[in-house]
Amino acid sequence: MASKLVRQATAPLRPMLDLSSRPGSDSESGSNHFLAWGSRTDVGLIRDHNEDSYLCRPPLFAVSDGMGGHAAGEVASSIAIHAIAQEAPAHADSAGLGAAIEAANRDVISAPEQGRGREGMGCTATACIIEGDKMAIAHVGDSRLYLLHKGTLVRVTHDHSFVEELVDSGKITPDEARVHPSRSVITRALGSDPDMYADHFTLDVESGERVLLCSDGLSSMVPDSEIEDICVTSASPQTCADALVSAALIAGGHDNVTVIVVDILNDGKEAARSRKRRNAVLGWLAGFVAILAVVWLVGSLIVNRSYYLSTSEGYVAIYQGVEGDFLGFPLSHLQETTSVEASQLPEAVQTQLASGITMDNLDAANATVNAYRKQIEEAARKAAETADTLKSSGDASAADKDAATAASDGASAAVESPAPDAAASEGGAAPQEGGAA
Repeated sequence: MASKLVRQATAPLRPMLDLSSRPGSDSESGSNHFLAWGSRTDVGLIRDHNEDSYLCRPPLFAVSDGMGGHAAGEVASSIAIHAIAQEAPAHADSAGLGAAIEAANRDVISAPEQGRGREGMGCTATACIIEGDKMAIAHVGDSRLYLLHKGTLVRVTHDHSFVEELVDSGKITPDEARVHPSRSVITRALGSDPDMYADHFTLDVESGERVLLCSDGLSSMVPDSEIEDICVTSASPQTCADALVSAALIAGGHDNVTVIVVDILNDGKEAARSRKRRNAVLGWLAGFVAILAVVWLVGSLIVNRSYYLSTSEGYVAIYQGVEGDFLGFPLSHLQETTSVEASQLPEAVQTQLASGITMDNLDAANATVNAYRKQIEEAARKAAETADTLKSSGDASAADKDAATAASDGASAAVESPAPDAAASEGGAAPQEGGAA
């Protein structure tokens, strides 16, 4: 609760009595997945015996304040609590819980005839059953039930007492009722009227709320504002119960005081929401699986009738199905790896093979592979012919080149070594020039 945290931070430290070793003081606490509870009953500072009885049997909780003196009040409250425990419904049924208190009334009335207690003994009874987001309540007398909702304490029950009637009529205030001399006069209780009936009703509750049941030993000694402050600032139910009883004792402890504090941990709404979400998810999954089944069926028909060409370890391969996968499942499988090397095909074809070339059927795939094979064979044949041609052309060119080289060499020799006649002509010319001179 956000308000609880704020109040915890600002609330002043409150004096606390050590009740753990105090004679005449007992407690009980526990928890389960839905509820956590703590309780404390104390004889008080004036009385010499405790006439209060209480019950913590989740989801049932009850408080009873006995009347009639020693060996009477405690007997009446004990009989009432035992009867409520036996007769209360298993679920949050307020009418059934009211009937359990009415059965307890009959048991208290008949007890003296059976040698238990005394004539005229009686008691109050306030009980609740907390189940999920419902709380069934039934009560008779002036023992109370409060609900702490989002940091605000609300008194749920209406006292069956003389001073409460005065408050209802506007003659006194609630604070005046706490100190009124007739505050102990009860107008309805167990043990006197066989036709007595219990008030009963049902409240909606939710996770994070705190329930308080108490005898008038608390409410007559501690104002509601202080009860609220203690309920808001106490971390656990047992801490809260101890603090409330301690406050009643510090205020005077004029009566027995019994307190039960119950925290609603889980009202079941989240579980219901989780179930709804889970059912929605399961429904969605069922629909999704059905769609997948249809898609898979249609896909299988398409896959089984489809083929494409790609590569496998460097060779052209035929695949049945379609290229790719669906949700991680491959949509094809290798049908056949051919003897055609992909590297011998044109680069454009190799690029297409890398992406997959769709074929209408297996015959078309085989025909395409055969065409590739013929293209490669034809290319190889042409390459061989070209090589032979180049070789033949190379031999002829070499022969012509040799002949040309020889002729060139002869001509060079003729230039370098002139014929004898030419030499003589050149030699005879000199004397003529000399003679002329």
